[in-house]
Amino acid sequence: MRQKFTVTGMTCSACSAHVDKAVRKLPGVRECSVNLLGGSMTVDWQGDLTPEGIVAAVEKAGYGASLPQAAGSVQAAQPAAKNMEDDLQSMKLRLIWSLVFMLPLFYLSMGHMMGWPIPRCFHGTENAMVYALTLFLLTIPPLIINQKYFRVGFKTLWHLSPNMDSLIAVGSSAAVIYGVIALYFIGWGLGHGDLAVVERYAMDLYFESAAMIVTLITVGKYLETRSKGKTGQAIARLMDLSPKTATVLRDGAEAEIPVEQVRAGDLVLVRPGGSAPVDGVVVEGSSSVDESALTGESIPVDKGPGDTVISASINRSGVLTLRATRVGGDTTLAQMIRLVDEAASSKAPIAKLADRVAGVFVPVVMGIALVTALVWLLTGHSAEQALTSAVAVLVISCPCALGLATPVAIMVGTGKGAEHGILIKSAEGLETLRAVTTVVLDKTGTVTQGQPVVTDVLPLQGGEEALLTLAAGLEAPSEHPLGAAIVAEARARGLKPPAVGDFRAVHGRGVRAVVNGSEYLGGNLAMLEEQGIDPVALQEHADRLAVQGKTPLYFANVTKKRPLGVVAVADTVKPTSRAAVEGFRRLGLKVVILTGDNRRTAQAISSQLGLDQTIAEVLPADKERHITALQAQGEKVAMVGDGINDAPALARADVGLAIGAGTDVAIESADIVLMKSDLLDAVTAVELSRATIRNVKQNLFWAFFYNIICIPLAAGAFYPLFHLQLSPMFAAAAMSLSSVCVVSNALRLRFFKPAASAPSGGKTPENPAKTNKTRRKQTMETITLHVEGMMCAHCQARVEKAVAGTGAAEVQVDLEKKSVTCALSGGATEAQIKAAITEAGYEVR
Repeated sequence: MRQKFTVTGMTCSACSAHVDKAVRKLPGVRECSVNLLGGSMTVDWQGDLTPEGIVAAVEKAGYGASLPQAAGSVQAAQPAAKNMEDDLQSMKLRLIWSLVFMLPLFYLSMGHMMGWPIPRCFHGTENAMVYALTLFLLTIPPLIINQKYFRVGFKTLWHLSPNMDSLIAVGSSAAVIYGVIALYFIGWGLGHGDLAVVERYAMDLYFESAAMIVTLITVGKYLETRSKGKTGQAIARLMDLSPKTATVLRDGAEAEIPVEQVRAGDLVLVRPGGSAPVDGVVVEGSSSVDESALTGESIPVDKGPGDTVISASINRSGVLTLRATRVGGDTTLAQMIRLVDEAASSKAPIAKLADRVAGVFVPVVMGIALVTALVWLLTGHSAEQALTSAVAVLVISCPCALGLATPVAIMVGTGKGAEHGILIKSAEGLETLRAVTTVVLDKTGTVTQGQPVVTDVLPLQGGEEALLTLAAGLEAPSEHPLGAAIVAEARARGLKPPAVGDFRAVHGRGVRAVVNGSEYLGGNLAMLEEQGIDPVALQEHADRLAVQGKTPLYFANVTKKRPLGVVAVADTVKPTSRAAVEGFRRLGLKVVILTGDNRRTAQAISSQLGLDQTIAEVLPADKERHITALQAQGEKVAMVGDGINDAPALARADVGLAIGAGTDVAIESADIVLMKSDLLDAVTAVELSRATIRNVKQNLFWAFFYNIICIPLAAGAFYPLFHLQLSPMFAAAAMSLSSVCVVSNALRLRFFKPAASAPSGGKTPENPAKTNKTRRKQTMETITLHVEGMMCAHCQARVEKAVAGTGAAEVQVDLEKKSVTCALSGGATEAQIKAAITEAGYEVR
């Protein structure tokens, strides 16, 4: 059984290590993954163990645990974000009130040393008790305000699982206890007239150190928590995409209901500017749908009856009626959120080293602090010097930097992948992808479009259109995919196929039919020869097309025994496949094609793309064997595929990447899903993997380097030679800064941009009008403006009319987002568009 738990009370990697250790001790636990950032834990177990038993084990270790809300839906993930906001607000208040008391305390305690003006009642030995009591009273509020450190720190220490809070609690408490003892000595000195004792202890109170430690730690925690919030922005943005309500048609009437109440089979209405609340199939209406938020594809996709619309897609124009197919936690958006969250929660192998160190870090640091104090005392130094050194060691040690080094970078990296339409299902897959040496590509649907299209029309006499019109007429009654490709090409060119009679489909050969009183055929070479028609005139064309990996279809007039021409059909290479192969090569990877197709076709595709190796005519069951063979040669293999037959190979490969348009089985077997079904995204995934793991290594280096240098410095190891030693106050500041540095470095991944880009030319032949429209759209500069004051559909229409009046093209007004997107054309400028919107009575931000 596999279950996710919410864990509270964890503040550093030592905490997560203790929770992990406590759960793994339970009988039947196979795997435990604790997410410090998300405050969660995923446990996989078997046997009689119950969730309640796991919760009890976590609580016994000194932390809180509970089962989360029903997961799966988009809304189920939202409370976590709210909790982080509440924590941030609480921390901000604690910080403000701590500073209110800490600043006068700091001024008063440092005033004598710095020569700052201080009231006379705090000067002189005779006023030492007034001075000391004032410092003590100013110290108490920051300690009470930040009592969480003491409550959690001593609790975990009691359970023999000390964490970072334990270091802070022990260090601050030691400083306060020493200050209280100093108060007694001052009182004793004043009572007995021993002013030397009074003067000695009045200058060594250390109250300000205790207050400064907890305040500076809170500053660091506040900055750290705020940065952590930014790491989860990708998930937050995904959650924001989901509409909260849906308009459904029930009993012929419209009803607006919460999106959680939509059931599979419901008819859902999506109006212009609205988002699809669930996955569904269009049953009525047509529109242009923007899927960029989920797939990263910037150009809207035309949708009509029978087409699938995914949740969170924005309807740009007409009204669509969808029949809901996936609802709640099964929608594409909910699955994306779940995958990103699980990837962020999972541990990369590189994180295990940091976890092992963090597990013993705090006890070792406490031992070092104790040894430090003893060494200073045994070498004849004062108790104050020994205490200062020990407290500095406790406070400067930072298990947080170690604990944050990996998960923050992994969370930002997986979130960035989601923004580019790349769903990373595990941190292990992300790390392994960095080290791959060979990329194996499935052909059909991965490198190629996955469906045949007409590539060449070669008539012996007359024009292309005459041959294509006849061919479409012959193939129209056929159900063969090659025939459907010819009919689609004729339709795209606006040709009307002739009526046919006496149609016959000959299995393994082709089709025959009568057109205008003459019998014609369309099929392979064998069919032509069986009818006694000499193919010599067509053979040169056919051989050349076959070498290119295309399928030549022969067309002839049977009545006159005369060949008419050849139409070539092929599963063409995707526009971005060549750029992707070049991208893999630039990254130093070997590229192999693995396909069940015939060798000639595979070799043609391989030559076209310049691949390193071609493995063809492979049975589905043998694909996995070829992956194993490559691994046996010492290769780290990434497999990219889309079909059910690719699933075993995807699972066998070191990293499996599934094309998003592929089968559910393939997607389940893969470590990474490419939502846009674009091979270029596989290159981006490798680049992102390398950038993320490089960032993790930088973080780990900084965390180890910081602790290796700073602990000896705080202990006074450099004092005999260089007279260098940190006070507890500077130690606390350094400790806070180390965590902030690690998180800030990880946040640099938010600026990751893939080096790979799609080629400028070459796309599968399609409707010329649509192609020209797309090219015009790509060459025009597009701008987006935020418009305040739009309240209804009338406002939307007024703004759209105003912008269109400037000559701008592709005007799209989103009432829900209060935005206008348009392409600058016809001489329109951004300033003119803004002026037109303002003149219409609305405000442009």
